[in-house]
Amino acid sequence: MTRRHITTALAALTGATVLFFGLNFLLNPGGAAPGFGIDPWPQGNAGGYYAVKGFRDLAVASTVFLLLGLGQRRVLGWVILIDVILPLGDAFAVVTHGGSVATALGIHVSASLVVLLAAVMLLTESSTRPAAKPATE
Repeated sequence: MTRRHITTALAALTGATVLFFGLNFLLNPGGAAPGFGIDPWPQGNAGGYYAVKGFRDLAVASTVFLLLGLGQRRVLGWVILIDVILPLGDAFAVVTHGGSVATALGIHVSASLVVLLAAVMLLTESSTRPAAKPATE
């Protein structure tokens, strides 16, 4: 397996993971919320947070899959690098709202490290595509 294959798999994994979390928060908010690390979870109108988180994650996943599908690997690397802030922000939210540091580190900071790894691998990937063949008449 080449580095390009590993990088593609890692980028797809980041997109699939965020897609899963987004759908989980939209379709199963009561089940998804406890794993995030903040207790107690919003009730009543504040429960709209689940939709915000779900749609945010779906937008991130869609961007990853769009750029991967279009072959825009370098742009994808920059986008994923920017997206590292999302799990770091989640870790900050957990720590500052009564969640445990262990949860913040174990779930959210570790996720940011995987996202960072994917970004670095994409940004340092050599562009060794085969040269286009000249058109023959």
